[in-house]
Amino acid sequence: MNELQATAIDQRETTRIRLTVNGKLHLLDIDGNTRLLDLVRNDLGHTGTKEGCSIGECGACTVIMNQEAVCSCMVLAAQCNGAEITTIEGVAEDPLANQLQQSFIEEGGVQCGFCTPGVLMSTKALLDKKPTPSDDEIMDALEGNLCRCTGYQPIMSSVKAVIARNHDKDKQ
Repeated sequence: MNELQATAIDQRETTRIRLTVNGKLHLLDIDGNTRLLDLVRNDLGHTGTKEGCSIGECGACTVIMNQEAVCSCMVLAAQCNGAEITTIEGVAEDPLANQLQQSFIEEGGVQCGFCTPGVLMSTKALLDKKPTPSDDEIMDALEGNLCRCTGYQPIMSSVKAVIARNHDKDKQ
């Protein structure tokens, strides 16, 4: 690193943000270039959120921000001031997330597991808003999640199994 680069790094401005991650309030001073992905993984230790493509195309870094699934590699942490963020670690005790995880195991919707946290977060965000989505709505919600192992059919089967079980429970 040359002297000019070192000076530029030293003069970076920090921004103070307040956000809630997995139910815990944080007040943080961050560099203006910090991505939400880096904040949750490196600063807060929530490593279940994966870095895949870094350009918002694979969905491995998906988190829920204010009830919406977002690619955390494409969101600056400074944009999250006042936001409520949920990572895969934050849904460990969530009944719907647990149903989804179990269904992914039963239906073969998880193989290598790299994409699974992002797929689960995208699916959970959808089902929280719309408990009985159509196939097209499920596919739309998962459009930004790449999976190289399953061929997507087991993922769809996993999601549809949870929807069917919950719909049957609602009828009783």
